[in-house]
Amino acid sequence: MKVSDVVLVPGLGGFFHDDLAAIRGGAVADGQWYRGRPVTSGFSSVRTPARALGIGLRLEDGRIAWGDAMAVQYAGLDGRDPLDGPGEGALGELRDVLVGLEVDAFRPALAEVLAALPEALPGAGAALRYGLSQALLGAAAQAGSRTMCEVLCAEYDLPVVVEPVPVYAQTGDERYGNADKMIIKRVDALPHGLINNRAKFGAEGEKLLAYVGWLAERITLLGGADYRPVLHFDCYGQPGAAFDGDLPRVAEYLERVERAAGGLAVRIEAPIDLAGREAQIEGMRRLRELLRERGCGVGIVADEWCNTLEDIDAFVSAGACDLLQVKMPDVGTVEDSVLAVLRCRAGGVGAVLGGSCTETDRSARTSVHVALASRPEVQLAKPGMGVDEALMIVRNEQARTLAVLAASR
Repeated sequence: MKVSDVVLVPGLGGFFHDDLAAIRGGAVADGQWYRGRPVTSGFSSVRTPARALGIGLRLEDGRIAWGDAMAVQYAGLDGRDPLDGPGEGALGELRDVLVGLEVDAFRPALAEVLAALPEALPGAGAALRYGLSQALLGAAAQAGSRTMCEVLCAEYDLPVVVEPVPVYAQTGDERYGNADKMIIKRVDALPHGLINNRAKFGAEGEKLLAYVGWLAERITLLGGADYRPVLHFDCYGQPGAAFDGDLPRVAEYLERVERAAGGLAVRIEAPIDLAGREAQIEGMRRLRELLRERGCGVGIVADEWCNTLEDIDAFVSAGACDLLQVKMPDVGTVEDSVLAVLRCRAGGVGAVLGGSCTETDRSARTSVHVALASRPEVQLAKPGMGVDEALMIVRNEQARTLAVLAASR
């Protein structure tokens, strides 16, 4: 099966792109808006609607395989690609690369496209590679009348496991009402919390501690004794900032978070955010060591400065984290995400197959197949921050795929 044509369609992502540096620097929330000046390259305002680029590969039989390219919410920060990227103007170059391409197998087709891309579109970033790889995976699945999960399992020599992968959801700033939704719907890991500035964390973390205690009580009240989700908080370096980079004090604080959780397992993503990859790796490694010395069971999750496969290898080999977020649009292609999960597993690190609220329904569905094939510790419900929609998309795609896999075994 060959590609006969290419269609590019501008679209919407699931949330907003935010200038996190400006938010940390004091940009003032005004409803769903932020007042203040942007400081990160590529941003014309602190908050801007998330945008996507739909890439459609028309096949010889007339069917179209779609993928969506987009940047993450906090583009341009901590080593990530800037917010700008190719738009409809890239159609001619992409058509030259893709028309006539054989897509019966995913990996060879992807390798051919990636080899041609630098010359056709110099500077093409991770977002475009992500969208193209989704479309190519979808094309290979259509060509072989298989699910995308089955294509990945066959081409990466992975077993087809007919079991769900746990789901992790994020509240956004509606961290109380949206947490209730998660508890009622019995999400496996929650709530993310978006603890991205001092106002949400507290001068010494008192606001997060209060929130953890509230969550533990709410889970008991609404979920019952048999519901024991993992508490996963993304702290965007706030503990480290609050305690002036004093890692023993950060470790002592995380112990207090664990106690407040009332026996529920706790994960803290980005407890510190240091200036560069090597500093981040060493800081996270030392913090993990301090927690183990104290007998603290909090798992620390790498995110900042951990974007590419090379970054992921460096964090894993250094023992710098208990889990690592594979942020799919930043890592690059769907293949890179599969390899990232497999390298985490081989290195004894749990993988969070994540991404961003700025993704689309299409990219979220594709990510479910990546999760079912590569088997991370947990997969993110996405896109958006509304909880209901993201859970519906991810859980339903997983249920449908598992039903097909079960029927074909």
